[in-house]
Amino acid sequence: MKKFLLTSLIAVCSVINSEAQENYKSETLQFGVKAGANYSNVYNSKGEEFVADPKLGFAGGVFLSIPIGRYFGIQPEVLYSQRGFKANGRILNNSYNFTRTSNYLDIPILFAIKPVEFISILAGPQVSFLLSQKDDFGSSVNSFVQEQEFKNDNIRKNTVCLLIGLDINIDHVVIGARAGWDVQNNRGDGSSVTPQYKNAWYQATLGYRF
Repeated sequence: MKKFLLTSLIAVCSVINSEAQENYKSETLQFGVKAGANYSNVYNSKGEEFVADPKLGFAGGVFLSIPIGRYFGIQPEVLYSQRGFKANGRILNNSYNFTRTSNYLDIPILFAIKPVEFISILAGPQVSFLLSQKDDFGSSVNSFVQEQEFKNDNIRKNTVCLLIGLDINIDHVVIGARAGWDVQNNRGDGSSVTPQYKNAWYQATLGYRF
């Protein structure tokens, strides 16, 4: 009987210790890195005739998990993110194709809800800083690649966005999925010669939490 009670006591203590360690882990500030891809496109918020196809781009950076109790937290991130679109049509009876790649520095501040230990539901604002843009244009007549810094065109360089997403936490590994869209269009004051549009994208990443 004494052996049974001692064994039971040891088992209960082990469970309590394991639960305490899990609680401590979930309530500890953690740093992580991640990388993956964006599947992005653009849309026109004014209803103008502007049609584009999606394209793939790289996404990666670092994040910080700041717990606020066991079930809530804040997760700021700093990411290098490629977005853009593809289009095709005809000019002067010549067919053409066009691809735009925009490189951003994204800084999302996400609020996290943790209904269970291994799942985090995230949502919040993001500020995106345009670093550079690359346009690839090809036609049956000629082709060229043009890179520009928008010194002579009024493109919005700082854009406010919204994000929603989900993180699946498996020990130190983090599988992330996001959906994001611009709140502001790409024009600064409406004088840009490029089409007016907003970015929208899906993002999938694989990360490691330290």
